[in-house]
Amino acid sequence: MYKAEHKVLIANRGEIAIRIAKACVELGQDFTCVYTEADIDSGHVRFARDEGGENSLFRISSYRDANEIFSVADRCNATAIHPGYGFFAEDFRFARRVVDRNNPLIFIGPSWWIIQELGDKINTKRLARSLGVPTVPGSDSPIYDELEAVELAESLFSFQREQGFQAPAIMVKASAGGGGMGIEEVTDPDEFKSVYRRIRNYAKRQFNDEGVLIEQRIYGFNHLEVQIVSERSGKKHVHFGTRNCSVQSNGNQKRIEVAPGFAPDEINYIFNAAEVMENITAHSLSMAREVAYDNVGTWEWIVTPRGEPFLMEVNTRIQVENGVSASIAAIDGNDDVDIVREQVRLGLGESMEYAQDNVTLGGVALEYRIIAENPDNYFNPWVGRITEFGWNEHDWLSVYTQVPTDRDYDIPTEFDPNLALAIVRGGTLEQARRRGVQFLEELILNGFDRSGRPLESNISYLIDKTSGLLEF
Repeated sequence: MYKAEHKVLIANRGEIAIRIAKACVELGQDFTCVYTEADIDSGHVRFARDEGGENSLFRISSYRDANEIFSVADRCNATAIHPGYGFFAEDFRFARRVVDRNNPLIFIGPSWWIIQELGDKINTKRLARSLGVPTVPGSDSPIYDELEAVELAESLFSFQREQGFQAPAIMVKASAGGGGMGIEEVTDPDEFKSVYRRIRNYAKRQFNDEGVLIEQRIYGFNHLEVQIVSERSGKKHVHFGTRNCSVQSNGNQKRIEVAPGFAPDEINYIFNAAEVMENITAHSLSMAREVAYDNVGTWEWIVTPRGEPFLMEVNTRIQVENGVSASIAAIDGNDDVDIVREQVRLGLGESMEYAQDNVTLGGVALEYRIIAENPDNYFNPWVGRITEFGWNEHDWLSVYTQVPTDRDYDIPTEFDPNLALAIVRGGTLEQARRRGVQFLEELILNGFDRSGRPLESNISYLIDKTSGLLEF
């Protein structure tokens, strides 16, 4: 079959830029990377130079400047743009501009109208409810009026008190937000108005949309996700199982992910965990079919301690944790599954060439986000120089990082201090846990800040959290 040759402009940085570039190399496609002055020592710059030469690199002033990105695309004769995650990944206006400009390009991600529809929590909730997909009790249309918001909040507080909740609470969210941003919890009805106004103003600044979503707070839940991969035609969809992302910082940012989402063979739940995973997967696929989803996406769920699932939102992009799902998957017995590579391949228009029956899932995988931060001090970031970074190689371990292991590296202050992603595979949850702790204890990570104080990281926190993974 004829395969078109493309040049993919990678409009991102760090480890995801490396993984996209590597996928392009494996697919026989050309690529171009961009970098800023702060990222001159990043691993994605070295990878691009080594694999594509100096012509595969363009320096820019900001990853957030769309005009600059398009200027580079034209200068390097790109035919496609991959946004990675963050930056422009879920910006439907950017995605629309990619395909509608005078010199149109392929946007490697869902079509812009799908990003627009599913990127809004209100639209997602309406679609879900129309298909019988369970959603969190609360508003299903944007609330712009303060009196209406107060009335709904009072009704939710009243409902929870009637149900015997000891500590009623509601969540106030920017309807166009995502990634844990623009969300606050309210436990005191008297504080609701001020929180509502704050989120409304935040939504207007960040998304130019004051729409606010008000929902009942669900306590003690586990955060599960379903990984969907779809063909550009919008007619073929497969899932690569579930993952559990319940270990998060106090800013709702994930720190450990586990695939699959529950371990019913090793942990006793008071509900049928296997059935819950099957149900949320079926619901996610039904929504993907309804909107003719046409690339990689993630359906995010919360599951209560009683096993009740509620859809939270849909992330219309590749996610940081895609690799943990790939690590438990095989296609026709081949376990070399790379969801980033599939995203690029399918995004460029190739056919899927496999169905759900060809996908098998087995074993357990953990993904650790190794970050320069202090978990004991509200996960505050640490900024300084990495002087030593390394790990022992194992056949059950994969590490993705932009941090050099053969020279010092100054953590850029412009970005989150994410240092690496480590994926640990095991035949069982218990084996994966043991191997995870082994990796973390063997890891070499040293550095100092400008005052000479030693590096702070979340390694001890990750070790501590490993023992209770997938338990309520």
